[in-house]
This record gives sequence, C-alpha cells and structure tokens, in this order.
Amino acid sequence: MTNDLERHPWPPYIPPEPRLLMLGTFPPQPKRWSMEFYYPNPSNDMWRVMGLLFSGSRDALWDAEGRRFRLDDIKRLLDTHGIALWDTGMAVRRLRGNASDKYLEIVEPIDLEALLRAHPTITAVATTGEKASGVVAAIAGTPIPAVGTAVLCHLSGRQIMFWRMPSTSRAYPLAIEKKAAAYAAMLSATLNDKTALPFCTHLL
Repeated sequence: MTNDLERHPWPPYIPPEPRLLMLGTFPPQPKRWSMEFYYPNPSNDMWRVMGLLFSGSRDALWDAEGRRFRLDDIKRLLDTHGIALWDTGMAVRRLRGNASDKYLEIVEPIDLEALLRAHPTITAVATTGEKASGVVAAIAGTPIPAVGTAVLCHLSGRQIMFWRMPSTSRAYPLAIEKKAAAYAAMLSATLNDKTALPFCTHLL
C-alpha cells in the first residue's frame, strides 16, 4: 500500500461547443502511456472503439510503427464531434500501485457542476467505468445506471443525460465489437447526427 497522493496530470480536453463529456477515473501510471492524453495505454481499447465507429477500422487511430495512438487524429475527431474528455478523480492514491480502479482511492473528485456551468452546450455525460459511474451518480444524486443505459439527472441548473458505458480496459470481459455497439448507441443518442456516425449504424 502507498500513501503517495497523485494529482491529475492534464486539464480537461474541451473542443469548441462540446455536446458530450466522457469521464474516466484517472490515468494509468506514466510508464504505461503511449501519449500524454486520455486513454494512453496501448492495451486500452477506447481509441480502437472510436476507430471502429468513425472510420470502420479498429486501427484507424493506431500508429503500429510508432506503437502509439495518433493523437492529432484523435483530437481532430473529438473537435469535429464535440466530445470533451476528463476524469472523475482529480487526486488519488493507488492502494496497490497499479492502474486498477478497484484499488484506486479518489481523494478529490471532479467538480462536475463547475465544469458543466462553464460549458452550457454539454447535454450528456458518459462514464467509462464502474468507479467513475459511482462518482457521477453521487454528485447527481441518482442511482448508477446499468451498463449501456442512461438516466436523466439535474446538474448545474439543467437536465443532463447520464450514461454508464462499459470500460474499454481489456480487464473488462466483453468483446470489443460489443463494447463498440454500446458506444454506438450512446453516441447516436447524444450527438443526434447519424450522418456524422457512418460506421455506427450497422451496430445499432
């Protein structure tokens, strides 16, 4: 066990006029990063899921030669579709010295209300794991939704749709195609623009 406090290394990623805020728990240890950005671990499938949904290939955002994700392409995708990113832990302790949410103590949670007040175009929040979902549910005063479903809640003076998504960690036992189908349904509902989601429709 360690008592070392870690603070979040990055600010939120906010594109122009964001519509959807996706929240994880906390980045893995730097030794597991392939880039200095959200979901940096090459074994996490977030950007493979997004590659499938927006480009039809799980490797569309992966640089095989460099063994890293294509950060410029990821940011371009997020900006185009109004997807913001942050995490629910601002300061944490790793109780077992690893990236597992199970052994992550959130000492300082996200100030979600302040972020939503600052960005009034956001209409939906999607959490990408169980611990992150618990943090948002506690803030919103709602039950934790079942995986792949949403509840309507009241945050920062407006209605927000709160989605709980399957984790894209490979420790979560679900095939990438089934994870992609869950994300396709959420993105189709929150972005409300099927023409912008050309590869989602066959998964719905």
